Amino acid sequence: MVTVRAPATSANLGSGFDVFGAALGRPADVVRVEKADRTTIDVTGYGSEFIPEDPDANTVGAVAEALDAPAHIRIDKGIRPSSGLGSSGASAAAAALALNELYDRGLSRRDLVPIAGKGEATVSGEVHLDNVAPALLGGFTVATGRDVTVVDADIPLVACLPEIAISTRDARDVVPAGATMDQLVYTVGRAATLTTGMCRDDPRLVGKGMHDRLVTPARADLISGYNEVREAALAAGATGVTVSGAGPGVLAACYPDDRHDIASAMVGAFSEAGVDARAYQTKIGRGATLYPDD
Repeated sequence: MVTVRAPATSANLGSGFDVFGAALGRPADVVRVEKADRTTIDVTGYGSEFIPEDPDANTVGAVAEALDAPAHIRIDKGIRPSSGLGSSGASAAAAALALNELYDRGLSRRDLVPIAGKGEATVSGEVHLDNVAPALLGGFTVATGRDVTVVDADIPLVACLPEIAISTRDARDVVPAGATMDQLVYTVGRAATLTTGMCRDDPRLVGKGMHDRLVTPARADLISGYNEVREAALAAGATGVTVSGAGPGVLAACYPDDRHDIASAMVGAFSEAGVDARAYQTKIGRGATLYPDD
């Protein structure tokens, strides 16, 4: 048996739509694999009742097929599906790393990124690497095509997850089809600011660079109470706030000592909007962890 823990991730980070991603210290999925004649899947944990166990409809089934590595795969979900925290990406990344080890395929983590991306396409309908790249490689990632750049950043974060479900496909439907030149220039400037902040471990620059006028406003409309939650987080000390991935998760960058107050403020603001929520006080973390011969 091989066991892998893969972290939650936050994609886009506001200004980096389909490009930026970050691994979070928590929460995480745990995937265990054993060799078998055919692939079977068991899912337990947070939101498991909403995840299909048919290998043809599950992210890890696609990964097993891509690696030609049939296995009995057990997924313990710590990341709720349809959360905006890379739930499907974490399972796909964990399965890719575990099956590569189980069958001694000899692939590097970078080699496994597009394979895990194929798995995530089972859910999203398209291959995107902005969740699976940080889930496998850790840190802050910039994915452009098949190329991935990794920055080992150290930025405190709060991820707040309301009890609202938004599918990736639905969230992509509201993304504007085009952008004006002014919007493009603004986004490039913010993305450059955020990247500089990651390279400098500077929460102020990262938060400033999260602001986006194109994709985030459209997705924010799908999240009840988003504007109030954002304002509450900023008032509590957040340096920047944005929708995490496709939502409904909301991500705040901050300084370490402000995490508790920000988490409380975000949960409280969702509560005032009539939405239950939980918050994870975390930071940018490492990629999937392998535990062989468990």
